[in-house]
Amino acid sequence: MSAETFSVQDAVELAVVDRGGFAESRHAGAAVVLDSAGETVASLGRAEALVLPRSALKPFQAIGSVTAGAELKGERLALATASHTGTDRHAAVVRDMLGAVGLSEDALGCPAQWPSDSATRDALVRERFEPARVRMNCSGKHAAMLMASAANGWDLDSYLDPAHPLQTHIRDVVERFAGERVGATVVDGCGAPVHALTLTGLARAVHRVGGSSERSPFAMHRVAGALVRAVRDNPWAVDGPGRPDTVAIETFGVFSKYGAEGVQIMVAPDGTTVVLKTLDGSTRVGVLVALTLLARAGALSEQAVAEFADGHPLFSVSGGGREVGRIRAVA
Repeated sequence: MSAETFSVQDAVELAVVDRGGFAESRHAGAAVVLDSAGETVASLGRAEALVLPRSALKPFQAIGSVTAGAELKGERLALATASHTGTDRHAAVVRDMLGAVGLSEDALGCPAQWPSDSATRDALVRERFEPARVRMNCSGKHAAMLMASAANGWDLDSYLDPAHPLQTHIRDVVERFAGERVGATVVDGCGAPVHALTLTGLARAVHRVGGSSERSPFAMHRVAGALVRAVRDNPWAVDGPGRPDTVAIETFGVFSKYGAEGVQIMVAPDGTTVVLKTLDGSTRVGVLVALTLLARAGALSEQAVAEFADGHPLFSVSGGGREVGRIRAVA
């Protein structure tokens, strides 16, 4: 049998969708919580199962690109780890990244897409534009990979090949942070390689990134520290206005990144770390569950998280044009 993630029997309930007092949907999954010292303080579901981090792998891909030679800082570094909404501001930074090494957006290997930001998409449609690679949510990661490849004189056309020098370097970075070998390598939605890790290994890797210092004697950790600061300084870049990761970073100062198919990673300012995956692949509960687990671990104010959960429109259930319920974390 090919590699796979955990089963229904290995999952626990993480969140419930409440519509007028009726539990309409339930999201099951698995989660790991590490304290500021990196010790496991909570393990829900099968923590040793493999997961595909999807875009939650981007911090490590960004670190790999920079340690391979891409010169990035500030908002450019934040865009390298982003799953952005394709606004004009996002696209402008990605174009600047490519222009720094003499490339245009035509060099991007990710598929062309419309921006997920509805206002931007509507404006582009009215102006008769077409879907573009620079608007794809992973374009910042791809631009960083191209910058690293250009800096080394590596082939640009094959930069997404798992055997490419950059991709082998990124895999090494992932394994060094996780402290384990990757369980499988497959193709992500954007065309880049994505590596399977155990949920515990992913949590360990994320915790090490979140606790890295820009003054570390080790280059990999200096870059990780700079990445965390870039994300916290530029929350707009990582996701988009009103989007879950951006809102969580702005509100609580966390390092937060979602991945497709229900993956969420989050590090509190004190280093406490949560990694989770919903088994059904839904991303709508990841930020809420992660914040709740951080609060229960004592890393965030339980009252502040409760008020956020009860009041933010991200977790509202509507009916007839008004709120009739909420999405609630129950892990």
